[in-house]
Amino acid sequence: MEDKLSIPEECSAAMSKVLSYELHISDAYLSMACNSIDESVQPSFATFFEDQANVKRENGKEFLEYLGKCGNKICLPVFKRPEIDYWGTGLSALECALELEDQLTKLLMDLKTTASAKKERDVLEFTGKYLKGQKKSTKNLQIKIGYCKEFEKQSPKE
Repeated sequence: MEDKLSIPEECSAAMSKVLSYELHISDAYLSMACNSIDESVQPSFATFFEDQANVKRENGKEFLEYLGKCGNKICLPVFKRPEIDYWGTGLSALECALELEDQLTKLLMDLKTTASAKKERDVLEFTGKYLKGQKKSTKNLQIKIGYCKEFEKQSPKE
């Protein structure tokens, strides 16, 4: 089994953290999809949240497969479940989602820093794809939040 990649333990630990957080966000997005459906005039983002849950779960699987190819021990840290059972309006759920995505970006940047320090080109290349995706996700959420805020301004006050 010499054909396995070998990455330093620090990179493996940072990747495990990202993997665990991807799964954590997936669960949060599923919760948002099920519980943020609001009967008001605000747009519902249930389908968006469900799609995001699937994307995050797939990302998590890709990190798991990568770590498996490396033969490193996989130890997933546990992230505390959000203490929210009802996400409220689409806007409040989107704002929570942005906070989760910002934390994921930080974890990915930490992984990139660790991989750079260890001169792990393969890990840097692998991580780069997810950092690009994070930029898109964050920008998309910011646009949706702006749309919701504009929608609220233009909605007739009752």
